Amino acid sequence: MNIVGKVIGNRYEILERVGEGGMATVYRARDNVLKRYVAVKVLRDEFITDDEFIKRFNTEAQSAASLTHPNIVSIFDVGQEENIYYIVMELVQGKTLKEIISEDGVLPWKWSVNIAIQVASALETAHKNNIIHRDIKPHNIIITEDGIAKVTDFGIAKAVSNSTITAFGTTIGSVHYFSPEHARGGYTDAKSDIYSLGVVMYEMLTGRVPFDADTPVSIALKHMQEKPVEPIKLNPSIPYAVNKIIMKAMEKDISLRYQNATELLRDLSLALKNPEGNFVKSNAEGMQYTQRIPTIGEERELENMKEKVEETKEQKGYFAKHPKAKKAWIIAIVVCIIILIPIIGFFGTQLILDAGQPKDVTLPNLLGKTVQEAKEELGNSKIVLEVTEEYNDEVEANKIFSQEPPFIEGYQVKENSTVKVKVSKGVEMVQMQKVVGMTYEEAEKILREELKLEVEKVEETSKTVQEGYVTKQSPEEGTELKAGTKVQVYVSKGTGIKQISVPYVIGDTEADAKKKLSGLEVTVVYEEDTTKVDGKVLKQSIDAGTTVDEKTKITITVNKIEAIKTGTVKLNLKSLLGTKAIIDKDEEGNEINPTVQVKITVNDETVYSAKHRKDETEITAEVSGKGTVTIKVLVDDVREDMRQFDLSAENPVLTID
Repeated sequence: MNIVGKVIGNRYEILERVGEGGMATVYRARDNVLKRYVAVKVLRDEFITDDEFIKRFNTEAQSAASLTHPNIVSIFDVGQEENIYYIVMELVQGKTLKEIISEDGVLPWKWSVNIAIQVASALETAHKNNIIHRDIKPHNIIITEDGIAKVTDFGIAKAVSNSTITAFGTTIGSVHYFSPEHARGGYTDAKSDIYSLGVVMYEMLTGRVPFDADTPVSIALKHMQEKPVEPIKLNPSIPYAVNKIIMKAMEKDISLRYQNATELLRDLSLALKNPEGNFVKSNAEGMQYTQRIPTIGEERELENMKEKVEETKEQKGYFAKHPKAKKAWIIAIVVCIIILIPIIGFFGTQLILDAGQPKDVTLPNLLGKTVQEAKEELGNSKIVLEVTEEYNDEVEANKIFSQEPPFIEGYQVKENSTVKVKVSKGVEMVQMQKVVGMTYEEAEKILREELKLEVEKVEETSKTVQEGYVTKQSPEEGTELKAGTKVQVYVSKGTGIKQISVPYVIGDTEADAKKKLSGLEVTVVYEEDTTKVDGKVLKQSIDAGTTVDEKTKITITVNKIEAIKTGTVKLNLKSLLGTKAIIDKDEEGNEINPTVQVKITVNDETVYSAKHRKDETEITAEVSGKGTVTIKVLVDDVREDMRQFDLSAENPVLTID
């Protein structure tokens, strides 16, 4: 069914199809009432023909709409129009967790735990509101562009699960994440969601689901019967605690599983702080079993007992027919009991008294012996030996160096007493690790707590290593050491040179800038920028806020606007032209072309232009400019001379002849 372009519920304009799953098709739509974009999930045709399912779907979806949590996709509306059953929900920009796993494979363990915490938090809120998801899987977890996990399909998952659990064809994408009780069609509750989240964590950290097969039924049977390969065996980088959390969440027996999302959240949070910790406790500890299944041998005994019961029934039938025989049997039995009671009482009392008084045995000296030698020494004395091992620098490995109670000549203990002995593991040797490049705190923790070494901190200056970081170590990495040995860790205390934070001086005067930059070597250069204030700093070579060593060189650029000065150019045209200055005459004595056009330019800009006789000896022109300018003299547009003229002098005069 294609509903793109339609408006449903008189407000939701369907814009485009964005996804399709086993239960519904998802569209991006515009809410024309609230002027926002939403996601509209339309149920597939195979579900809308089941009235019971539709009823359940409406109930569950409306219940899920009451959930408010940052990690749950919000449901805004539920409705029906003709044969279209739909739910309107928050439009989340991002990818499903399944898409991310497919693209990236194994995900980093910290990121995976963070996602699991968010999903568990969502489940905690839902479970407290008596809403069970029943279809937790990566397909139903959307990761936003900001890395936030959003769980979707609350309500619809439960409705579909209840209606179609026996028909695996419609839930083929979910069977990989079913809990054992879900797979067998049994009662499901909050602990079923926890199992499914455990499977999701398994897939994030290994890149694969724990159980897979050719058919959904085969997968379901594996969930019920087989134990998964521990994820740490597939990905050794998974921390110990995280591996334990996953395996506990995926326990087949619901009583051994996490009992609620709050318990799971607690362990996940602890795993981020202490990934190798042993804080994940098994629910099996202290449990009392309520049923015992007989072995094959016991089953045979039960059959024999049944046969004896049948024989007894037959005997009862005999005595019912012969009452005198029954009376004789009863009298005989009573007489036997009267005779036997005193005898049994006497011997029984003696046995009880003897059994209640354990014999005294002499405690031997076990120090310096091996455990095997100690057991041989004890012989048949019925003394229980409790052995622990510890490193000991003074006693040879595998020899006992302590016993409790201690050995005293002739000291006796009762049979079945426990003697605690400590066996030497010899000298504890450790291998020096590389700590160069770590902070001192990190290095000290490794050396003291993990390697049990004494640490001597030696501070030294360094121009290349940041303060507080290890510059070198003694001994070197890989050296075999006796536990307790003192090692030296050299730590940088900085360069030993005073550090200066460069101030901001742009816009200051040259004098003020130099004052602020005291402690640095300041070089001043000048530039002219007529758009800025004269005499103010335009640039600094080291950015403000940078920390540098004392006496570091810094250059500041100061704005220097040259003043416009005026000078005089005196031109001897006749001398400049030389032979060109000769004025020819015609036959009648008239002068031929006696004048020329004289131009004077300053930096290629004409400042003087006039007609003069070729033989004129004194032409004066005023020129203006900044600093040193270029003066050119052109006669009839032909350059005859070019000079540099410094206008900065007092009353400058340039003579050209």
